[in-house]
Amino acid sequence: MAAAIEVRDAQRGDADALVALWREMTTGAGHPLRLPTPPTAAAVEVAVGKHHDDPFGRLLVGELDGAVHGMAYLRRTAISPLHDDYTVTVEYLHVSDAARRHGLGKALIAEAAAWAEHENCAHLAAVAPAIAREANRFLARLGLGQAGVLRFATTHTVRRRLAAEHAPNLLALLSSRRSVIARRAQLGRPPLTLDPGPVAPDVSFPAAPESAGT
Repeated sequence: MAAAIEVRDAQRGDADALVALWREMTTGAGHPLRLPTPPTAAAVEVAVGKHHDDPFGRLLVGELDGAVHGMAYLRRTAISPLHDDYTVTVEYLHVSDAARRHGLGKALIAEAAAWAEHENCAHLAAVAPAIAREANRFLARLGLGQAGVLRFATTHTVRRRLAAEHAPNLLALLSSRRSVIARRAQLGRPPLTLDPGPVAPDVSFPAAPESAGT
């Protein structure tokens, strides 16, 4: 008999299961090592509550026979800083090892596609580690092609590497920008950012884990 599958928005009572899924992502074979350490259940409960009030993001869980075995974070953003179109990006998509090959990953992607259509988003993107071959094959079968690579590091690491390059002009520029950001904060204005904006659609990145074997 086929297993019963349900996809829904995460609730505070899912905290322990979400922590377990995150721990599996940070320790499982083939997953990137740069993920933050697993949060506490109390921290997850607070985070889940914030997602309920976020019109641009959803935290999903997938149930198999009544037990949570999958998760995905959906984020709705502008497709680029120069376009009015929006895209839904699927991040941290993961299915537990014990629940692979039952269609739970496909069910999570299906919910993402349904939400994208509901929000009039013409594109769907997915984040997956480049080294996860099975996960990327899974996404490719659903029509998601690779369009870029996301690299991740702490701010301190990047600044330290910049300093190691002995670029006084660049370091002076960064120091100046910190002063500008501080002044804007005092005036209650949004901070400036070096971020070029949201990424293009149909993106597969190495920074976040992805379920394979769905």
